Amino acid sequence: MADKDIRIDEFAATAALAPANFQFVKYRLEGAVVHLTLNRPKYNELNERMLQELAVGIEGLSEKDDVKVIVIDSALDIFCGGIEIREYTTERVFQMLDAFHRVFSALLDIGKPVLTVVDGKAIGGGCELAAFGDMVIATPKAIFAQPEIKLGVFPPLASTIFPFIIGPKLALELVLTGQAITAERARDLGLVNRLVAEDQLEKTVNDIIAQIASQSGAVLTMAKKAILDGMGMSLRDGLRNSMNIFLNELYRLEDSQEGLRALLEKRKPQWKNR
Repeated sequence: MADKDIRIDEFAATAALAPANFQFVKYRLEGAVVHLTLNRPKYNELNERMLQELAVGIEGLSEKDDVKVIVIDSALDIFCGGIEIREYTTERVFQMLDAFHRVFSALLDIGKPVLTVVDGKAIGGGCELAAFGDMVIATPKAIFAQPEIKLGVFPPLASTIFPFIIGPKLALELVLTGQAITAERARDLGLVNRLVAEDQLEKTVNDIIAQIASQSGAVLTMAKKAILDGMGMSLRDGLRNSMNIFLNELYRLEDSQEGLRALLEKRKPQWKNR
């Protein structure tokens, strides 16, 4: 009976974390796009449940060939206020960090492009969440900050990803001072891809989604893999890795052959996403 009870409890926990039962993340499928919208009033502070919902939402898309783009945005005036301070207690910190790490591992592992849309403050863990997007679209309302140093800790994920994005000197500046930066400076540093006026945000996001979603999902995955796998490698090793993916993985895809045929036949490719 004990084993049966455990299985029932595990099933109940899994069902509770299905997208239909999310409490703090709105999950919306629109064609080839899944929107994960942060919605925990009033500051979108991340607690364990919210982090679990984000992780489940991302992980569940890995086998969905028809989904080509993931968009992470906010239903509130703020993008994300970071980790809820009560989650930093000695009793909770390990569980919270496990949930936090799971989200960012999912973002790195998912083969689909991730677009983060920041129309407000992205603080602490919220700044890290934005930075882990493959593309970041922001408005002038956006503010980015890693203030953890002022609380006697440091941001572990920003300390890892920032050097890749903006270089070690600027990463040290942002992490060691805890200074907030504007959307304009974030764009200049390379944290933000596009800085657009608020009244142009929806159009810009939709245009980018349309451009990405019109491509083969399988080829998008290969391209993302080639770029991310090459990070941290020497130029020579990165080139070797990219060519290996191109020759031994990409060329086995039906869509790579379809793309070549369509070019020769002067027609639009008909992707099968495999």
